[in-house]
Amino acid sequence: MTPRLPVKYIFVLGGVISGLGKGIAAASIGYLLKSSGLRVTILKLDPYLNVDPGTMNPYQHGEVFVLDDGSETDLDLGHYERFIDLNMSKNNNATTGQIYQSVLDRERAGEYLGETIQVIPHITDEIKRRIKAVNTPKKYDVVICEVGGTVGDIESLPFLEAIRQLSVEVGYHNHQIIHVTLVPYVKASEELKTKPTQHSVMKLREIGLSPDIILCRSEYRITQSVRNKIALFCNVSPNHVIEGREVKSIYEVPLVMYQQNIGRIVAERLELPCEPDISKLKQFIERYKHPGCTVTIAMCGKYTELPDAYKSVLEAFVHAGVENDARVEVKWVPTEEIKDDASAREAFAGVDGILLLPGFGSRGSEGKILSAKYARENKIPYLGICLGLQCAVIDFARNVCGMEGANSTEFSPNTKYPVIDLMESQRAIKAKGGTMRLGAYECQLIPGTKAYAAYRKKKISERHRHRWEVNNRFRARLEKHGMVISGVNPELNLVEIVEIPDHPWFVASQFHPELKSRVNRAHPLFREFIHAAVKYKKT
Repeated sequence: MTPRLPVKYIFVLGGVISGLGKGIAAASIGYLLKSSGLRVTILKLDPYLNVDPGTMNPYQHGEVFVLDDGSETDLDLGHYERFIDLNMSKNNNATTGQIYQSVLDRERAGEYLGETIQVIPHITDEIKRRIKAVNTPKKYDVVICEVGGTVGDIESLPFLEAIRQLSVEVGYHNHQIIHVTLVPYVKASEELKTKPTQHSVMKLREIGLSPDIILCRSEYRITQSVRNKIALFCNVSPNHVIEGREVKSIYEVPLVMYQQNIGRIVAERLELPCEPDISKLKQFIERYKHPGCTVTIAMCGKYTELPDAYKSVLEAFVHAGVENDARVEVKWVPTEEIKDDASAREAFAGVDGILLLPGFGSRGSEGKILSAKYARENKIPYLGICLGLQCAVIDFARNVCGMEGANSTEFSPNTKYPVIDLMESQRAIKAKGGTMRLGAYECQLIPGTKAYAAYRKKKISERHRHRWEVNNRFRARLEKHGMVISGVNPELNLVEIVEIPDHPWFVASQFHPELKSRVNRAHPLFREFIHAAVKYKKT
């Protein structure tokens, strides 16, 4: 029997500016290691004081990625799941707020026996415990740990100190530090500047950490002379300076890293077997770059100027597009601008499908209802997600069932026909964070429906994030007028999927299908939605 290797830790840190793609870098390294047959998981450490991103404005933090266990986490966990095809849990994301809360809860319970509670050792010990807890019990060979923010931020100092301590504890061949930095190009002098990277590494070394690999983000190729300069000033080998240039798809990043031998570099340091199999990813990229056709999908929501608010939906389009030999072009439609049928006609001119996005609040709600109505009446393929289902039900109730003024109590608390209403369990809740219907719930599909045809099975499990539901008082009336309820949660008897049968493809889900779409395995609803859009364009 082969002896079990000690757990290996890879720490991905950022410098110079935020938003350089540490999450994609961590996920890409995870992909290469996993494709070598290693068992890999990834942890995100976020320095902000919020307990989780669930109550944060999408403009500040992008989408909230929900896990099976109901945890509301950073959007980078979506990249981790898509790349390494692993369902994450609450252990894969930790914030400063969670860490301080855990330490203070134990202090209040008397577990520290009267000690003075300090950042070192109590906060750093809790951070180390979190890093190790992601691999309890030890079922992974490699733990990749990404730290949010940039080196030098006051918020990230406890995390970096904890990593310094853990690096000493586990030993040289059991840890590796990858530093992601910016190498800007200055047009006036027509040269790449290495000084920001030098200063970032200098700051990192002041803290007691030295990078083993430097991943340089740049819009231009990193020449050998620039590599040599960075290597000299930052105390790494020139072949450990990796070029992180812009690519058309994030799924090319593992291929770019593979071409620069990052798998071998990591494997040599950590004494791991590493022969990545990138054949499937190469096929995926080839199909992505050379599609047979292009379809245009209208994305209707209220954060349309911020693509990161809907990151998982955009990635699900990539996966579904490849499986349908199509490129998906997105037309952003702010629903506040849709006031009537005429403005809807103008907004949706030339589109091959309409996707109504999830969201909260009444802003743009009437425009969303009009969007669902336009798709229904004009036989345009439609996929509604969460609020997209609710708006489709409101439109159907108003304009097919004759319930004039039907609405959601979220938008109109005193509506005569509350076809969408708060769940009973939600009525007494005052706190906002982590109190919605969150995480994975079962759904029973009805044979003979479009939903059943997409999934090809009767029982499914999908992730939720919402408070309002289809009001069961009106289900019989909706069904009487032709709406098909094709998916129901058997435990709570709640509507999960609705569809309209005399339509090319009109399906809406209360859950978030985008959260479970993966590379080489598009989500069934997205796959069939894009298939319907391709067919619509051809006919």
